[in-house]
Amino acid sequence: HFSLHRNPTDTRTLIPHLDTFKQSYQTLPEELTADAGYGSEENYLYLENNHVESFVKYNTFDITKKTKRWNDKYPFAAHQLHYNEEKDVFYCPMGQPMRFIGTARQKTRTGFVQQLRRYQAARCEGCPLRTRCHRSKHNRIVQVNFRMRRLRKQAQDRLESERGIENRKQRPADVEPVFGHLKHNRAFKRFMLRGLDKVEIETGLLAIAHNLKKLGG
Repeated sequence: HFSLHRNPTDTRTLIPHLDTFKQSYQTLPEELTADAGYGSEENYLYLENNHVESFVKYNTFDITKKTKRWNDKYPFAAHQLHYNEEKDVFYCPMGQPMRFIGTARQKTRTGFVQQLRRYQAARCEGCPLRTRCHRSKHNRIVQVNFRMRRLRKQAQDRLESERGIENRKQRPADVEPVFGHLKHNRAFKRFMLRGLDKVEIETGLLAIAHNLKKLGG
């Protein structure tokens, strides 16, 4: 099992971490737990394709668990619109059909390309909910990433399973205290060396010292 903590300023994907893991152990972990900083479509897809059972939060996981509060705050959000899969139609809050008008692509900061489907309402003019529903001067358009919807649903099911709850509780217990111990008990507040290669060596020495201390009791 591999547990991962994300530095708030780290915008990398999971892939470099798992590549390093594979180089060290000639295999990928069977399970992986990580915080919401890694809950992206790119990461979910990589884990799925490589058959790694993952317990990775997406960015709205915690707040959407409080469903009523979330829905009350965003009653007209795209994720709340009813979708008829057979007709491939969304329905706006007034029950008006929003039909497919084309696709779009967008690239993330890591260069991953997402595929979106676009749906547009036929007539927003005169709608009493318009000012609350959207601010566009034209008929409302929503963009939907169906693959990400599927991957998030899978992630939610795993996170809310008995195993997922256990892993979510264990992750901060495994990872967070190490940083606190190094910073507070070992007074390590800044790196002494400069340059990525040297910093990696210094980090490795800290990790070795920490593990030896644990083995020695």
